Amino acid sequence: MPEPFPAPMAALPVPEPRRPVIPPDTVVPVARFVASVRLLLERDIGLVWVAGEISNFTRAASGHCYFNLKDAGAQVRCVFFRHKAQHVGFALKDGVAVEVRATASLYEARGEFQLNVETARQAGVGVLYERFARLKARLESAGWFDAARKRPLPAHPRAVGVVTSTRAAALRDVLTTLRRRWPALPVIIYPTAVQGDGAAAEIAQAIRAANARAEVDVLLVVRGGGSIEDLWAFNEEAVAEAVYQSALPVVSGVGHETDFTICDFVADARAATPTAAAALVTPDRAALAHIATALAQRLARAGARAVELPMQRIDGLARRLTHPSARLDGQRRDLGALAARLARAFGHAHAMSARATDNLRHRYTVVVRAPLPQLAATRTAAAALARAGRAGVDRIEHRVAALSQNLAHLSPQAVLDRGYAIVTRPDGRVVQDAATLAPGDAVELALAHGRAGATITRAGSG
Repeated sequence: MPEPFPAPMAALPVPEPRRPVIPPDTVVPVARFVASVRLLLERDIGLVWVAGEISNFTRAASGHCYFNLKDAGAQVRCVFFRHKAQHVGFALKDGVAVEVRATASLYEARGEFQLNVETARQAGVGVLYERFARLKARLESAGWFDAARKRPLPAHPRAVGVVTSTRAAALRDVLTTLRRRWPALPVIIYPTAVQGDGAAAEIAQAIRAANARAEVDVLLVVRGGGSIEDLWAFNEEAVAEAVYQSALPVVSGVGHETDFTICDFVADARAATPTAAAALVTPDRAALAHIATALAQRLARAGARAVELPMQRIDGLARRLTHPSARLDGQRRDLGALAARLARAFGHAHAMSARATDNLRHRYTVVVRAPLPQLAATRTAAAALARAGRAGVDRIEHRVAALSQNLAHLSPQAVLDRGYAIVTRPDGRVVQDAATLAPGDAVELALAHGRAGATITRAGSG
C-alpha cells in the first residue's frame, strides 16, 4: 500500500508583505534576479501536493521525465528526475490524472517556472488509503486480526475450494500448482467477480456458500495483482466479515507480494501470490514420494532384520540340539575323565604330604643333634676376625711396597743412573729445547755422579 500522504491543498495561503529582497533602486543582472526569484519560490512555498492531468509527456534518454500538469484553468511545466521517477508504481503518460508532490522553482537558464517533482500518485489513491487505514484500525481493535483466533491449515485436505473469477489468470495459476503438487486432490470453484461494483458482495456470498455446502476442508480467496482500485473489493468490510465468520480455514492470496488487503489480515493465513496460496494448502507430491520411498526402504530393512534374527537363533539352537544317547555317552566320558582327574589329584596330594612329612622329620633330627647355635656363631666370628686382621696387615704391606717401587721409578737419580744428564744454564735454568741454544753458549751437565761444564759447538732442532 502507498504511504499515507496529506490530502491535496485547496488553496495556498497568501504570504504577508515583507521587505523587498532587492532594493527598488538597485540595478541587478538577469542571472541574479532570476536566482533570487527561484530562492523566494522554493523558500516560501516549499513542498506541496498539486493535482492535475499529464500532457506533453516525454522521457529523455537520461531517464528524466518532462510533462505539463494541467487542469481546466491553468498548466505548469514539471520535471521528474530519473532517480525519483523510477520508484513510481504506475505508468506516467498523457491523460493520466495524478497528484504530485513537488517544489515550486524556476529554471534559471530560460527563466521558466516549473515544478520539481519528488513523487507522484494516481489521483484518488490517498482517499482510498485513508479508508483502508480507518477500517484496518477498527477491525484490529475489534480483535479480527488476533493470531489466537486463526486456525491451522489441514495438512492433507480432502478437497480445496477456490473463490475467484473463472476468467482470472490467478485461477489458472492455482489449478496448475494444485495439479502439479497433488493431482488427485478435488478442487471446487466458487465463481465470483473480483473487481468492480458489487464484487465485494459477490466474494462474501461465495465464501458463505462454500461454508454452507461444507464440501471442502480449506478455502482459497485469490486474485492477481493490480492497483489499489483493482484490489479494493478485498478491502471492503463485507468480505472481511465473511472471512471472519467462516467455519472453514481461509487462505488469502490477493495481489503480489507487496500488496496487502484487509482480507489478508483477517484470513487464517496470507500467501504472497495465488500460486503461493495453492502451495500452502497442498502437500508436495514429490517430497512425499521421496519420504514414502525412504520409509519403504527402512521397512524393508527392518523386515529383513526381523526375519534374519529368528533364523540365526534357530540355526544356533539346531547346532546345539543332540540325540539323548549321544548326550549320555558324552556325559559318561566326562564322568570318566573327572574320576581320573580326581584320582590323579588325590595321589598327587598324598605324595606331597609324604614329602612334607619327611622334610619335617629330617629338620627335626638336624635341629636335635646340632650344638648350640650361640657357640657356633662365636667360633665363626673369632675366625672371621683373625682372618680380617691378617688380611688388613697384608694389604698395608703390599701398598707400602708398591709406593716405594713407584717412588724409586720417579726419582731423578734413577734417570741419571740410566746414563741421562740434566743440562742447565749458568743461572740454573734447565734447558729443554735445543733451539734456545747457540754455538758458544756455556752450559752445565748434571751426571749420575758429579757435574761437568761444557760449551755448545752446534745447536739445532733436529
